[in-house]
Order: sequence, then structure tokens, then C-alpha cells
Amino acid sequence: MKHIYTVLLILLAATAASAAGSAVHYEVDGKPYEGYFISPSAKAPLILLIHDWDGLTEYEVKRANMLASAGYAVFAADLFGAGVRPTEVTDKRQHTGELYKDRKKMRSLIQGSLDTAQSKGAHVSNAVVMGYCFGGAAVLEFARSGADMKGFVTFHGGLSTPEGQDYSGTKGKLLILHGTADTNITLDQFAGLASELEQHGVSHEMITYSGAPHAFTVFASGRYREEADRKSWRRFIGFLAEVLD
Repeated sequence: MKHIYTVLLILLAATAASAAGSAVHYEVDGKPYEGYFISPSAKAPLILLIHDWDGLTEYEVKRANMLASAGYAVFAADLFGAGVRPTEVTDKRQHTGELYKDRKKMRSLIQGSLDTAQSKGAHVSNAVVMGYCFGGAAVLEFARSGADMKGFVTFHGGLSTPEGQDYSGTKGKLLILHGTADTNITLDQFAGLASELEQHGVSHEMITYSGAPHAFTVFASGRYREEADRKSWRRFIGFLAEVLD
């Protein structure tokens, strides 16, 4: 039975690819970006997917295809810019750091991606935004902005709240999927977010997975943990069924 789950994910992604996903070139504030859109049907609920710190890569495309195979339209956003897919750690830190310092721009890029998805026929009024690592932090930024989404989901994402921000205007439900062994995003930050959400009356569910380090969902990496990936993905799919029409 070993590795059966991994093989299944690959098969699902290959099946979903037949839904004819494609690159989408778009602009936000006059600058070019390149996302990815796939939709199994005209009425499919939308998932806005935000990438990790290496930009929109094959990993996000594979996850988008998996979601399409489950019946969801997916727009994988690009927050770095067309052709900007950093491979060196210093470059990854530079691009994410620029957006962490300019939260207004981060929000604008997410909204611009959502607007582009709408222009492709996606149902933005029946949508969830989700993200991985840096993308998870971006998701929470969008949640704090008061964006009218059905839900916000993070996988091993950044959880801290910038000074001067809070969740008082947050709409929609939050699902936080985290690794208990994550030394990048600590359990103190996890608990702090739980307290913040409770204080502001935000509906949320937060789960940690034992033995799972940071980036535990990234296939073929040394951090990948199959059991945590399988369980978190199953809960994610269940959450989508609960909050989307």
C-alpha cells in the first residue's frame, strides 16, 4: 500500500488536466502577471489559489488540477509577476519581503487575480481562497481586508498578524491546516491566531498534524509527509463542500 496515495494524486492530476487548464496573462496596476485557470463546468464554485514563495509553479498547477477533478474551478494567482519564478532563497525572500512590506499591494494583487477569474466566467460570489506557506499568509491578509469570500484556507502558512491589523472585518470561515513539527511557524503563533479569531468572533477550525514540518504538503521534498498531506487535503475538500453552494 506504500505510496498509493501519492500515485493517486498524480492520476487525479492527470485526469483533471483533460479539463483544459491554461495560462492566463493579465495585468494588475499596469504590470503583467501570468496565472492559471481551469474549470470543469460553467457553474463550478471557484477556488482562488495563492502560491508559495517560489511563485506559481507546477506544484500549484497540479493542485489546481486536483481540485478541478473534484468539481471546482480554480484560478491560480500570480503575485510576483509574469516570468518571475525565483529559485534561489535570497530571491524568494526578496519577492515575498517586498509584499510583506507593502500589504496594500498584496491585497491589490489578490483582488486583481480574483477580478481576472471573474472575467473568465468564474463565480466569485461562491468562492474560497486558499494558499500554501507564503500564500497562506497572503490568504490571511485578504481575510483581514474584509473580502467577501465563503472561506479562507491555509496550508502551513504564515499566521502572525501585522501591527495595526485585526480580524474585526473578516467575513467567511477560516480553516488553518498546520504541522505540529513546524519550526518556521511556531505553535505559539498558531495559538495566538486562535485567540485572535475567537476574540473577534470569526468562525474557524484549526488543525495540527503530528510530525509534520513546514511545507509538509510539497510532493517529492524532504519535508513531505504523506499522512498529513492526505488528512489535510481530505479536510480541505470537506470544508469546501460545507461552505460552497
